Amino acid sequence: MKLLRITVEGLPLFKEKLDISFYTQQRIYEEDKDLLYPLFSNIYLNCAEAFIGINASGKTSVLKVVLLALNLLNNEPINYIETRDILGKTKKAIINTYFYSHTKEVCRLETEIVSEKTKTGEQHYRIVHESLWMKPESGVGTRKGLTDFNGYEPITVRSKEEEFLSDDVSIIIAHNKRHKEHMDIVSLLSYTNANVLPFAEKIPMEVISFLDPTIEKLYFDETKLKPVIHLKFKGKEEIILNDQKDIEQYLSSGTIKGIVTFTLAKDVLKSGGYLVVDEVENHFNKEIVTTLIRFFMDSSINKKGGTLIFSTHYPELLDEYDRNDSIHIIRNRNGITVENLSNILKRNDIKKSDAYQSGFLEGTTPMYEAYLQLKKSITASI
Repeated sequence: MKLLRITVEGLPLFKEKLDISFYTQQRIYEEDKDLLYPLFSNIYLNCAEAFIGINASGKTSVLKVVLLALNLLNNEPINYIETRDILGKTKKAIINTYFYSHTKEVCRLETEIVSEKTKTGEQHYRIVHESLWMKPESGVGTRKGLTDFNGYEPITVRSKEEEFLSDDVSIIIAHNKRHKEHMDIVSLLSYTNANVLPFAEKIPMEVISFLDPTIEKLYFDETKLKPVIHLKFKGKEEIILNDQKDIEQYLSSGTIKGIVTFTLAKDVLKSGGYLVVDEVENHFNKEIVTTLIRFFMDSSINKKGGTLIFSTHYPELLDEYDRNDSIHIIRNRNGITVENLSNILKRNDIKKSDAYQSGFLEGTTPMYEAYLQLKKSITASI
């Protein structure tokens, strides 16, 4: 199962309908094909999707929507999805999720969600209407028509008689069980500012050496009731730790985050799943971030179409991209908006960081008036 497109209406934080495509929008040249994942015919997927915006533009909110749609496709009950809070107090949210099934069909799942307040004051979400459309890949003539279902009738419509289906679980569960569809979805949103090793499994030594060449070995001994951490630096005595939190005293925050990110990235590349990282540059230098991006954009490594979806503040990272259609500009002007860079910059040869920082892309640089007020305040206080 591969995600093609998400459209969402009715979210309180968003100014207008959200529309995000994960397949290529621009023309594909022969030299581009090594950076992309071929789906069928002339349909290719971008494998490293960047969402960039200034502080408080809504980057995390957009990633939450993406994760909500992905987990909905993966049979997760809405009320147990970590990012369900993005629905807020919506009166009616309509999510259209387009995906490619390994049955060689393009599918559209439309899910209508309403919110209700429980007796404890929490928001409870339920699906009130849902339809599933499917069409064979042979019915797709052009990229423009990939997600066009005009003329097609839904093959499944949610029925009130489905008493065994929870009101917050999608009807896609039947399709997934029948065809054994499942996606590997890894979210690092909760680790944006936290630096702990959340697992006690084997960490590839190649990952450790890349991040910190002074480390000779780092592994978990799971023979005891509680895992014991063995850490040794070159030329030093071995250190034994009984608590994962203690490792922060010996390793930099960047090394810890890197171990987590690259270990999970390896799993996602292997399965062809999705890795979602908020503020990817946190605790990393530019070279580490670009290495991660390049792994996903290298077809010789990423043979199953694993997808990295990340947010960033840093426009310099955009220059790693030869194409514009896997970059999304996020702005917040009385509501969050998302626009694909290929709709703004038609040419790929313009330096993306310069366009972003120059103010050419309106709403991507801090307001000059706010800057002057801040300068005046600091000057007065000195």
